[in-house]
Amino acid sequence: MIDTSLSDWLATPQGQYLLVREQAFFDHAVADIFGFNAVQLGLPQHEFLRSSRMPLRTVAGDESGVNLRLLPQELALETDSLDLLLLPHVLEFNDDPHQILREAERVLRPEGELIISGFNPRSLWGMRRALGGREGYPWRGQFIALTRLKDWLALLGFEVTGGHFACYAPPFASTQWLERFHFMEPSGDRWWAVWGGVYFLQAKKRVPGMRLIKPRWNEGLVSKLLPVAPKLNRDVTQQIQEDD
Repeated sequence: MIDTSLSDWLATPQGQYLLVREQAFFDHAVADIFGFNAVQLGLPQHEFLRSSRMPLRTVAGDESGVNLRLLPQELALETDSLDLLLLPHVLEFNDDPHQILREAERVLRPEGELIISGFNPRSLWGMRRALGGREGYPWRGQFIALTRLKDWLALLGFEVTGGHFACYAPPFASTQWLERFHFMEPSGDRWWAVWGGVYFLQAKKRVPGMRLIKPRWNEGLVSKLLPVAPKLNRDVTQQIQEDD
């Protein structure tokens, strides 16, 4: 379960450094995903769905400030009801990340989108956790390797469609030192992209055996709707039926 202390940590210079990049990614990612229902799980203080065009957007979770109170591993939502689900640092702070992903697969519609952010254990941030102790946030979390997360998603029928890394500077506690190492951001994207302190993964729920059912065109109806050039209409109708 995401503890409110994670939100407290995001207010620190270290957390703000991460949050700026995290907000930018979500703003870009959700803007071009279409549908009706979108849910952000956890961290209600931060509007990661603010750029979404979906009419129904809500924040759910087991903490104060959410619109819908529920457990991440027991989503009180209908099966196949969501078009988009965000999991911002949910998996590494829960005892059963597998169950959360199973619930995500259940509540998403076929072709629904799942976006996950997580701390990368194979980075300077992961090294800080391994060598500097695991007290406090975010170090107390169970950082999940990206390869392992991809395997979990594949077993559930998700197809990974995109990803991104960020936060290449060492996890300094002060704003001054983080700014001094700002040069590592563009360099990291170019030269050591997989070593970013945080990763983002975008996946789509696939349902085997599904196929789109095309409509059968009514030649008479098409001719009535396009009476100006009947011969052209017949040719167009014939071509449509051949393509179908």
